[in-house]
Amino acid sequence: MSVESVPFDRQSGSWSVLAALAEADGSAHHPFVQAMSARGAATRDLADAIHLLCALHGRQPGVIDHALAHGPNAIAESWLDEAAYAFADERALLARLTAAAGPIPSTPGQAESEAAVTHQLHALDMLAQSDRTGCAVGAAIALVLDWRAIRHVLEAAADRAGFAPLPSTLPIDADTATLAATIAADPAIERAMSFGAQQLLAQHRALWDLADARKSARDRH
Repeated sequence: MSVESVPFDRQSGSWSVLAALAEADGSAHHPFVQAMSARGAATRDLADAIHLLCALHGRQPGVIDHALAHGPNAIAESWLDEAAYAFADERALLARLTAAAGPIPSTPGQAESEAAVTHQLHALDMLAQSDRTGCAVGAAIALVLDWRAIRHVLEAAADRAGFAPLPSTLPIDADTATLAATIAADPAIERAMSFGAQQLLAQHRALWDLADARKSARDRH
């Protein structure tokens, strides 16, 4: 199911919409993520996935940091502050895993891959710094929700590297649901949050599609 096919139903509430988007089009359902999360994934493919993730989310400021710095209201600021603090640990884990993975695996079309990730970075920056009220928060919420599936890839890479990462401390659903319900009293803000979430998830899908294409290119050579 594509994100565009998920209806924006105000009767279900903003939290239900965001949760449904993450469930329908989050990373958990992508075949490449499922393959990397399972035992037996090729080391080079797992290493490549970690490098791509680090390129997209290993920098600071990232999606949550931009959203926090972009003047959220007091309620959103508290949640974003907690999320940014927790994501700093995820960023540190990504850096450790990238170092453990070694050089990025040699793959045909490397220049094109780098250009694609650069485009994705630009898209995420635009979302997280959008002047459309609710868009940046929606993107940040989608990142937190989708990170659960991404965490499985990180944990698989950590296991391959011989260590166990600390549990994630990203905001729990109850806190995120309260945030979504509180700030989305205005239908326009609800729609903006949904849009931000949709676009963030689309960028993640594009990253996994790229990783899968790179895997196929290596397998052919």
